[in-house]
Amino acid sequence: MTSLANLPNFLLYFAASVALFAAFLGAYTRLVPLHEWRLIREGNNAVALALAGAMLGFAMPLAVAIARSGNLIDMAVWAAVSLVLQLLCFSALRLLRRDAGAALARGDMAEAILLAAGSMVLGLLNAACLT
Repeated sequence: MTSLANLPNFLLYFAASVALFAAFLGAYTRLVPLHEWRLIREGNNAVALALAGAMLGFAMPLAVAIARSGNLIDMAVWAAVSLVLQLLCFSALRLLRRDAGAALARGDMAEAILLAAGSMVLGLLNAACLT
């Protein structure tokens, strides 16, 4: 049963990471002037792709924060820093293309690919800086 000795820590880290991920999604969907969930339910693949890229862009530094942290508080602090940084980076990407929201709402896949890739690249750089 020693293999389950770390189960309480696993559950704490997992719960904290899910809460941080939910916080990121909540902040991201408030930052973006779209109704992502409604548009996705309506079949807008561009919005779904952009959101998926943002999710992966945050999950990468979150995973590194989990793996590299010394304790739960350390992980939460660095994950929160990564969360803010990812939102700032996303905001910067949106400034480059002021009509990105309208393009996504129209289903513009080129815009979605650009935003998704940008979010993932910035997330990867963010994650690398945590190592």
